[in-house]
Amino acid sequence: MTTDRIDPAAHRTPAWHETTVDGARLCYAAAGSGDPLVLLHGWPQSHLAWREQIGPLSDGRRVLAPDWLGWGASARDTALPCDYDSEVDRLARMLDALELDRVDLACHDYGGFLGLGLAQRYPDRVRRLAILNSRAHGTFVARYALLFGAFTTAARHGLGRRLVAAPPIHAVHHWGLHRYVRNGTFTPERLEQYLDMLRTPEGRRWYAHFWAGYQVRVRPELGARLGEIDCPTTVVWGIRDPAIPMATAVELAREIPNAELVRIDADHFLMEQRPEEVTEALRRWLRRPAR
Repeated sequence: MTTDRIDPAAHRTPAWHETTVDGARLCYAAAGSGDPLVLLHGWPQSHLAWREQIGPLSDGRRVLAPDWLGWGASARDTALPCDYDSEVDRLARMLDALELDRVDLACHDYGGFLGLGLAQRYPDRVRRLAILNSRAHGTFVARYALLFGAFTTAARHGLGRRLVAAPPIHAVHHWGLHRYVRNGTFTPERLEQYLDMLRTPEGRRWYAHFWAGYQVRVRPELGARLGEIDCPTTVVWGIRDPAIPMATAVELAREIPNAELVRIDADHFLMEQRPEEVTEALRRWLRRPAR
């Protein structure tokens, strides 16, 4: 009798899958087996934001890293509303489509904004929660709040919407995010992968649609319910984030029972700038007993 040998490295290599959520194509990378761990990216990224974590965390876990609808390779369907409540409920329906009952959820940036809402609205779906550099229940520092607020205001009106969807928007974002090439977080090729959708009319139309549904304001209703989150929680934070105040991380760790705060010497996109430290923080979090 012969026994096939499984290559551990191959087991950790993500496979590409597709499913349908709200009638739209959702693409995701998956690796490993075991209890499910969902990694949710933020703006303006894709599952590639987690590329350094997917393999290591798939040892003993089934890791799923979606391209959230509108981003990466997933569909950009302007028929889908992008307001907060719709997006949080859509996240729950994504879990249904993936046939996942309860998951460990690690989420960054916009993903953390949605993930916080999921943990509050659907507490039985989240076994453990990790939030990484996200506006969460708060908002951005003043200059970024004004910048993003200008995008939302423009995208809700005819002329402004056309400006947000115009070809120069790619160059604007490339200039704004080039600091992450200079500090080594992104390669030029990776930044272009994230921004490539802004080179197409379809991608720009969806981008304007996204901003039209987004709200920059503080969400006091989310802050008021932080104490209701009773799953093991970690707040992993790049302390040099120029857009989101450290006070947000401190408040999350203080107000969520059973939460810890892990500080990392990094900027906003910490999974790519400090991958080993983020991976180790998440491994410690996953070792904590679940409720």
